[in-house]
Parts: sequence; C-alpha cells; structure tokens
Amino acid sequence: MTETVNPFESFRTQLDEAAGFLDLSDGELERLKQPERMLETTLSVERDDGSLTTLTAFRSQFNGDRGPYKGGIRYHPNVSRDEVKALSGWMAYKCALVDVPFGGGKGGIVIDPHDYSETELESITRAFATELRPLVGPDRDIPAPDVNTGQREMNWFKDTYEQLEDVTAPGVVTGKSLDAGGSEGRVEATGRSVMLTAREAFDYLDIEMDGASVAVQGYGNAGAIAAKLLEDRGANIVSVSDSSGAIYDPNGLDADAVSDHKTETGCVADYPSTKELTNEELLTLDVDLLIPAALENAIDEETAEELAADIVIEAANGPLTPAADDVLADRDVYVLPDILANAGGVTVSYFEWVQNRQRFHWTEERVNNELEAVIENAFAALINAYEDRDLPTLRTAAYVIAIQRVLDAAEKNGRFP
Repeated sequence: MTETVNPFESFRTQLDEAAGFLDLSDGELERLKQPERMLETTLSVERDDGSLTTLTAFRSQFNGDRGPYKGGIRYHPNVSRDEVKALSGWMAYKCALVDVPFGGGKGGIVIDPHDYSETELESITRAFATELRPLVGPDRDIPAPDVNTGQREMNWFKDTYEQLEDVTAPGVVTGKSLDAGGSEGRVEATGRSVMLTAREAFDYLDIEMDGASVAVQGYGNAGAIAAKLLEDRGANIVSVSDSSGAIYDPNGLDADAVSDHKTETGCVADYPSTKELTNEELLTLDVDLLIPAALENAIDEETAEELAADIVIEAANGPLTPAADDVLADRDVYVLPDILANAGGVTVSYFEWVQNRQRFHWTEERVNNELEAVIENAFAALINAYEDRDLPTLRTAAYVIAIQRVLDAAEKNGRFP
C-alpha cells in the first residue's frame, strides 16, 4: 500500500461514476453523497486503575429515504470522521442494492480494544450507547457489530438502551447473542454472502468452482468463513493472511485448521508446512479468485497493476481505491463490489430485526435460504443492468441500481418542509 486515499472521497467518486448513467441534477447528486446527520462525541470513562480516559466516537446516519438507518460500530485506532461517513454511505446503497428496507449508518470509537480490559470495554460501550440513546431505536437507527466488536458489545448496548428507556427492545441492535434475541446464521452471514457471490460469478463466467485457487486477505470472521464455505464447494484455498502476514501452500490449506491455529496463537503466521508471504505478496498471487477481506484501501493503483487474479470479490468495505478500480477495469478483471458481496451481514441483520419485531425465531435453514434468495436476486439484477445498459463495470451497475431505488423512494415520499 503506497498511497493514502480518503475513503469518503472514494465513495463520492463511485457515486459520480454511476450518476453519469442516470438523469440526476447536481443538487440531487450532492444530496445522495452526504450523510443526513453526523455525531461526534467524547466519551469519558474510568479505567480499572481509577484514572480517567477520554475517547472520540462517531455515528453517521446516511439517507433514510428507504427506512431506518442501519450499520455497524467498529473499535479501531484508525476510525475517523470521513471513514465513518464513507461506511455509512456504502451501507445505504448496499441496502438498496439487495432491497433491504434500511438506510445507511455507521459508528466507531477511536480505540485499540486490545489495550483495554473487558470491564473497561463494557464501560466504554455503555457510555457510547448512552450518548447514542437519543438517535437510535428499532425504528430510527439500528447499530450492529463491525471491526473488533461482536455479540458481547451488542448485548451491552442493548441492555444499556433498555435500562435507560425502561423498555424491552431487542430490535435496537442486531448481531446479538441468540439468548439476547440474536438470529441463527448471523455470525456466518457476511462470509456466506461472499461465497454465494463467488458461486454466482463463477457460474456467470462459466468457471468451475471445483479446484479453483483462492487467496483471502484478512482472515477474520468474514474471510475465514468465506474460505471455509468455498472450500466446502471444492475451491482450493492457497493463501490467507491477517495483520501478522500471509501463509501460502499451493496444494491448499485446511480452512478450519488455520482458524484453529489462529484461535490458539492469535495469528495465522507460523502455520505448519507453509511459506510465509507479506500481505502485499498475497494480493498479487496468480489465483482464480482474490478476496480482500480486511480494511479499506488495501489495493491501490500500484498493487492493481501487479494483481494476477481473474476475479476479485470484495468482502471488506472499500478495499480498492478508485485508481485501482480503473486499472482493473482496463485489464478486464471482474470485480464484484462490496455492496453486493458483503451484504449478507446487513441482510441477516434485517432478518434478526424482523424476528425481534415479530417475537418469532427463525431456523438457521430458513435464514440461510432467505439469504441465498436475496443474493441470487441481487446478482441477477446486477448482471441485467450491466448487460442491458452496457455499463463499464459491475460496480457502476450496482450503484446505478442502488441510486435509482433511493431516488424512487424519495420521489414517492414527497418533500417535507
């Protein structure tokens, strides 16, 4: 990675490119490129030793034309105002593309959670939930897990909101544990949608999944689950990575065994009988499928010039810079965009929200079947737009569909003074 790219500017560039194929005024386009509301707050929390720490936190609410705002909360030292704005924008159009009735939301705290105890993290989460209390709710804004957060943090958030509001409101967040009102299949949902997108892409391109070589950059929840599900369909996972570096075996890795190794050691490095690579080397391996599943801007223009994969499926949000996108388009590399590929998380979050509102629990089989139908339908719509409108890339096609759906909702809603 040799260039620093503002993720919000990348997001705006993506919308500009799609808008060229739609009948939009400058004013309409600018409205579609900005969050409706942005909160920046300072959390003051007592640490275990009695000292006081202050942390900066954000929540962006991006376009509520199609429903309540929806999106995760991440804990990471690189969280910034522009990152959160971009992520909330990607979420708004992701929901529109897969036809989930939500707008976009995203939150984050500037923190390295590894530097804090569980007790301190609970206090921090509850402090953030208290600050967000006026903005969130099952019909307003529904947070979810993201980088370095999970069921534990969502349970804390839900409990804080319910205590302060004196209500039972499991639908205030999604991604909860099952006994707190979570959904079957939610943990696997993002990785599953990556696998389903890959399956549809391979079918469309008439490529056999059985024996196809796959490299996964970022062996967290989404990357590891996608690897396992692809392996189950016959794919050959030859390389995976995390922040410790990458491992490579041309004969194929055992996805579950690598996950077990990471659980035991904290990283994928030093997995037996593999060659060690850098993350950058993984990104340029000659494979059938590359899955960037870490953070945004992982693939820049220079890396894209050296990329040798035939297909790229974006499990992470915004892993390609706009310049990298242009390079891969010129080279006819198929890029399946993040707002389709990783939409399983928000789709099953929607299912969880529906179950919470109905006070009814779905089986894992039903959740997975419903998710499969959503991804299949979204992929079919994507290909139809790409081919029928002769659009330059699949990403442009995705945004053309998503923007039009947001515009249609806004038009039908009318204008309120």
